[in-house]
Amino acid sequence: MNHPAAPASIMQTPSRGVLPPALLDALRLVFGERLSTAEAVRAHHGRDESAFDPRLPDAVVFAETTDEISATLRLCAEHAVPVIPFGAGSSLEGHILAVNGGVSMDLSRMNHILSIDPEDLIATVEPGVTRKQLNDALRETGLFFPIDPGADASLGGMCATRASGTNAVRYGTMRENVLGLKVALADGRVIRTGTRARKSSAGYDLTRLFVGSEGTLGVITEATVRLHPLPEAVSAASCSFPSMVDAVNAVIQVIQLGVPIARVEFVDALAARSLNMHSHLSLKESPQLFFEFHGTEAGVEEQVRTVSEIAADHHGEGFEWATRPEDRSRLWNARHNAYFAMLQLKPGSRAMTTDVCVPISRLAECIAGTEQDLASSPLPCPIVGHVGDGNFHVAILVDPNQPAEYEEAERLNHLIVRRALALGGTCTGEHGIGLHKIGFMHEEHGEDALDVMRAIKRALDPANLLNPGKMFSLERERP
Repeated sequence: MNHPAAPASIMQTPSRGVLPPALLDALRLVFGERLSTAEAVRAHHGRDESAFDPRLPDAVVFAETTDEISATLRLCAEHAVPVIPFGAGSSLEGHILAVNGGVSMDLSRMNHILSIDPEDLIATVEPGVTRKQLNDALRETGLFFPIDPGADASLGGMCATRASGTNAVRYGTMRENVLGLKVALADGRVIRTGTRARKSSAGYDLTRLFVGSEGTLGVITEATVRLHPLPEAVSAASCSFPSMVDAVNAVIQVIQLGVPIARVEFVDALAARSLNMHSHLSLKESPQLFFEFHGTEAGVEEQVRTVSEIAADHHGEGFEWATRPEDRSRLWNARHNAYFAMLQLKPGSRAMTTDVCVPISRLAECIAGTEQDLASSPLPCPIVGHVGDGNFHVAILVDPNQPAEYEEAERLNHLIVRRALALGGTCTGEHGIGLHKIGFMHEEHGEDALDVMRAIKRALDPANLLNPGKMFSLERERP
């Protein structure tokens, strides 16, 4: 069954089938046994964590060098065969589905940390390095890499989707934390963008062009990222509220007062129940905020005091503090596993996830309206959010064998996104467009802006071979 959210023109496009023998022979010369056409391998690379049906590539190659990536792109361009970059497979919007068949390029074996430069607060990594791997390597330097999307995603995939996460309210997203890239283009050429310097005014900002391009403009083969000093003191806490609006208004006041909070996460009552079940917590099953404070001992104490007073003013109660590292890890591991915890609310379900983001001043209004929409639905719809930057997620749980539930999920998704757009927000704060949100690109950007994006795509990938069918339609929307 095809997911009803997918554009019909994309999901009805047949796979190409067997690759041209000449291309297979040429790829075998490059990869040897690291090329696979086995169905099990193709199936693993033909699905992600989205609710879409699998779309298998015709072959998978496991790249280990930039030269191998370049050669693959050149060969596939000669035979007009699509290439789909594959990182950790943790994307949520169908980014890695081979809608036109082709070659899935697995980058997980390119997992070397090429350099760590503590004096300059930067590191250069291959695309298969994961965030946990990098932070393990940084342990003795007094530094860390703060972008934390929850899943142990690869740095290349995080660049490609402009990932964010729980620390974004203080440390920003991948957009702010990538200094430069090495990128293989559709014809096999390899370019470098950016430098190791902290800033530059030299020409177009090509680094930002590829950060967030979702594999449609090039394949990232190296990334130079910013590092940050580990804070002297860290404290975390959870606090319950009688309503979602009370919790969100508390966060809004914290942000507007300029409190330099490191993390502030929201879970509603249903999500809190799922965390209790999955992670053996004892949270009150009501709206909850999770806080984390970074800084000096005195600075953290001041932040804690200010936030406690603000929370109390908004009917927050039951503060539970986690100052020991093991207690903080338990709290944040539970939050990071929220996606899988929420799936347990409806065994056998799949989740259609939203990730709208609105100006912080409109967040309470947006969540209150969303809460009203969800109350009328028969589907379980827990809410979690990175409320410090106006970003929240609804996990709409559907039975994969019930088309009517997919239709209901899409109805809710459209209500949530259109409200966010009307409030000056975006259809995706961090998951990216992939397949699922193509239909909202016109509403958010307009056709003239999309024409600029199409011109860039055609300039860098004229045959539309890099992750085709994603991000936006190459044809203008008819009035």
